Amino acid sequence: MSVQEPVCGSGKKIFFTDLDGTLLNDRKEITPGNQKAVDQALREGHRVVVTTGRPLVSALIMAGRLGLMRKDCYVIAFNGGEIYDCFRQASVYRRTVPMDLVKPLFEEAHRLGIYIQTFSRTEVISEEERPELHDYAARTLQCFRIVPSAADALEEEPCKLLAIENERRNVIEGFQAKLLREYKGILDCYFSNDAYLEIVPDGVTKGGAVRWLCSHLGIPIENSVAAGDAPNDIDMIEAAHIGAVMCNAFPGVASHGDYITAADNNHDGAAEIIHKFILEE
Repeated sequence: MSVQEPVCGSGKKIFFTDLDGTLLNDRKEITPGNQKAVDQALREGHRVVVTTGRPLVSALIMAGRLGLMRKDCYVIAFNGGEIYDCFRQASVYRRTVPMDLVKPLFEEAHRLGIYIQTFSRTEVISEEERPELHDYAARTLQCFRIVPSAADALEEEPCKLLAIENERRNVIEGFQAKLLREYKGILDCYFSNDAYLEIVPDGVTKGGAVRWLCSHLGIPIENSVAAGDAPNDIDMIEAAHIGAVMCNAFPGVASHGDYITAADNNHDGAAEIIHKFILEE
């Protein structure tokens, strides 16, 4: 497929990159080639934005490990629900799920036997200690707390809830359809992988965050490049001027991109994108 280069004459470029399956390998580590490319992009004055469905505290841990807690680096967390300036160490944008919906969402998930959790500023909040919780906490380097009532435990409205169902796809898809129908205009929900249903405020997407941050920074959208692999990356891939899809992407994602990598996330696929569309060769 043909790809139009970002506009170089109107300023430096901005690179929005997913973490899991994109910038990180299957061991949740950045490959040396990806790290070198990111470092070079920053030295040349481009911006790098970690763009993930993970909660902010988890995304910041990863940004720290990647050396991205510095000037020209940002984190988009919660699928676009929160945007954080790594240099100033402050959030510049935040959207939340109404508090009065937390209890009924948990109750409906429990009724269907679906595991569900939400997030405070520092930890995962769950009403059940299940394998899904332990697996999620280990994957995202999160602490968790088991409480009788998530709604009562939260001190402020959360940016998202996450429902997890590893086996009964028809059940969690039915849950998704019910939420989209009953909370139209209030909530949105979409999958970030085969098991994770992301429940967020209506209008919150990675793509929306791409457009907002470019406007906030005064960067033309024509200078943006995005990289992802999962269904929740599609809106971001479509929003950026160049949407790059990892060759290891989930089925159906590639058709939304402008470019598909030759290398996967274990073999410097993100570096391939950076060299082709960000760096001045």
